This record gives sequence, C-alpha cells and structure tokens, in this order.
Amino acid sequence: MADKPEEWSTQLSYLVLGIVSLHSAVHTTRVNRGAAAGFLLQALAAAAALVSGPQPDTNNQMATWVATVIGLPLLAFDFHWVNGDCSTANLLLGAGMVLAIAGDFLDTETQAVAGQAVALVAAVTILIVSVFTVNTYGVGGGMALGAASLMSRLEEETLLFFQKEDACRWALALGSWAYRWALHTQHLELD
Repeated sequence: MADKPEEWSTQLSYLVLGIVSLHSAVHTTRVNRGAAAGFLLQALAAAAALVSGPQPDTNNQMATWVATVIGLPLLAFDFHWVNGDCSTANLLLGAGMVLAIAGDFLDTETQAVAGQAVALVAAVTILIVSVFTVNTYGVGGGMALGAASLMSRLEEETLLFFQKEDACRWALALGSWAYRWALHTQHLELD
C-alpha cells in the first residue's frame, strides 16, 4: 500500500508527457512534420509505458530509448534547418538514427549514457539557436530538456517530492510544451 502514491505519480507523469507530446505533435504538423514525428515518438513511448503499468518491460524501455535518440534529434533538426545550419541538423539526425540501429548491440548502461548524451546535445544546440534568434520558448525548452538529462544522471532516487524518473518526465513534458511554442514562434517570424 505504501507504493501506491509512487505508482500514481509515475502513471500521472507518463500521462502528462503523453498528452503534452501528442498535443504538440498535432499542432506542429502544420509547421514541420519532422518535429511532429519527434513529438509523436515521445507520445507513443509514454503511452506504451502507461499501458504496461508500474513494472516496465524491456520492450518499453527500448521504445523510450528509441524515442529519445530519434525523437529529440527530429525536434532539433527543424531548429537548425530553418536557420540555415543544415550540416548540424543532418549530423544530429544521422547520429540518432545510427544509435537507434545499434541499440540492440549496446548494453543497458551504454544505452542510458547514449540517450542522455543525445538529449543533452539536442537541448544545448536548440538552446544556442534559440539564444541567437531570441526565441524565449526555445530557451525555456532547452533548459527544461537539459535539466531532465542532467537529473537522470544524479545518484539520488528522489528529487524534490518526486521519484527521479518522474521528475525527468515532468521536465521533459515542460520542455515539449515549450518546444511546440518555440517552433510555432520560429515559423511565424519566417512568414
């Protein structure tokens, strides 16, 4: 019975991440379909984890990892591509695709480090582009995604009042919401 609040917190964090990501995917489709696909991957991974319950299996962990190494570079791709930095956009997306293909050959710890590195690189590059284009939503999203990536490397099991993984999902949901508005703002300025 003591695990009940933790289970509810975990399920709620997956639910919020899934809803925010799905909402972002739907509204980003008009702006950029690649970024919408990145949001959709996050929503599908959250939905798969939500359906599996409190004990995620190996397939759900792999789905979450693939959503990270492909979905986040898809989001970063649009930020770079629209601003004329096509080489960085292609490099991020290509590296994510190679990691996704090589995922079966990596052990669990290597997958975790690679996923966190991809998330951090995507966050930092979006943050840099957002600072230079004065996109406040992009800055906020980059900071939230960077915080989620850094929190996942901490040794503590609880952060504030949440389990570490739940806090990371809350930060990722906040970052996804901010990225949705950053992409919208970026494309409005270009029109």
